Amino acid sequence: MPETEGPASAAPWEYTLTIPHDPRSVTVCRRTLRLILTMHGLIGLVDTAELLATELVGNAVRHTEGPAALRVSWAPSVLRIGAWDANPEPPEPPNELTAITDLEEGRGLALVKACADLWGWQPLSRNGHRGKYVWCELGRSA
Repeated sequence: MPETEGPASAAPWEYTLTIPHDPRSVTVCRRTLRLILTMHGLIGLVDTAELLATELVGNAVRHTEGPAALRVSWAPSVLRIGAWDANPEPPEPPNELTAITDLEEGRGLALVKACADLWGWQPLSRNGHRGKYVWCELGRSA
C-alpha cells in the first residue's frame, strides 16, 4: 500500500457524486462529504462544508426535476464544493441573511455567501444535460 502524505496533504484531489432527483440525496451527499474530509485530514472544515453542501445540493434537488451532482475538490489550502443541476437558469440572487434568519427555507445562497470565502455559478453541461454549476470555496483557515 502506498504511504499517505498525512493530514490535509498538499496533493490536489476531486470527488464527484452523481445523485438522483430524490430529497434523501442531500443526506447522502452530506455524509459522504464528512467522510471525504475526515479521510483527508480536513476535519476542521467539516461543519461549515456540510452546511454549504447541504444548501447547494438541497437547492439543486428542490428547484430542478433532473439529475444532480456534488463535486468536492481540494487544491492546496482551498476546498471547493459545488452542485450541478439540470436547470440552466441562474440561481436567485441571495437575500441579506440578517433579514431572513428566522425562515426555514430561502436562506440557501445567503448562507453560502455569508459562510464561504468565495462563491459563484456558471452554465455547465453534464452527460448531455444542460444545467448550471453553483460552487463555493473555503480556505483552510475557515
